[in-house]
Amino acid sequence: MIYVEGFVAPVPNANKEAYRKHAADAVPLFKEFGATRMVEMWGDDVPDGKVTDFKRSVRAIGDENVIFSWLEYPSRAARDAATDKIMSDPRMKAMGASMPFDGQRMIVGGFAAILDDSGGGRMGYADGYLIAVPTKNKEAYLKLAVMASEVFRDHGAVRVVEAWGDDVPTGKVTDYRRAVQATDDESVVFSWIEWPSKAVRDEGMKTSMEDPRMKHDPSGSPFDGKRMIFGGFVPLVDE
Repeated sequence: MIYVEGFVAPVPNANKEAYRKHAADAVPLFKEFGATRMVEMWGDDVPDGKVTDFKRSVRAIGDENVIFSWLEYPSRAARDAATDKIMSDPRMKAMGASMPFDGQRMIVGGFAAILDDSGGGRMGYADGYLIAVPTKNKEAYLKLAVMASEVFRDHGAVRVVEAWGDDVPTGKVTDYRRAVQATDDESVVFSWIEWPSKAVRDEGMKTSMEDPRMKHDPSGSPFDGKRMIFGGFVPLVDE
């Protein structure tokens, strides 16, 4: 399965177009380094949570939005090789010197896909998730994810990806573990659902939640849903 480099960052709303251009300019470089797909998503339906949420995960302030983005690689080895090239390529250093957002608050990490359920079709909207899961519950989580993926796909989703934390560093200001308040015995999941449009997503999410297959006892959940971070995003770049 694919290997995912996942990103979450705060970007001033006024810098939306500058960020889109910055990301689009980087696509050829990441493809040259070995990425098979680069996706940049702009926050559209990002709710405030009682315990955790996307805005708090990156300490978003004032008029800042949140981006949920990822790079897809064929393997961890391909990602690692790309990272080495990124660190030494002068073109990337030049781009890093002119970022239209605060890179110190960006969250980044490597995740190994444990589920990649795709039926084909272009993405026009996505739901993104960050979840803390007890490491011992990995198989139970995957079983639940497979069932949920079938439901979402039946109700219009074109792809569901669940990626398990594999290279999730501790940051100086923000990081994935702090974002979901993960304990020492928990791993972080970076997940998303692709939909053809927001309209399909809104209807599909509603009917998915009403589907009898999604009815289960919360006390038997393999993770703490109160700390799950979720939100809806529109694509800025998808190549």
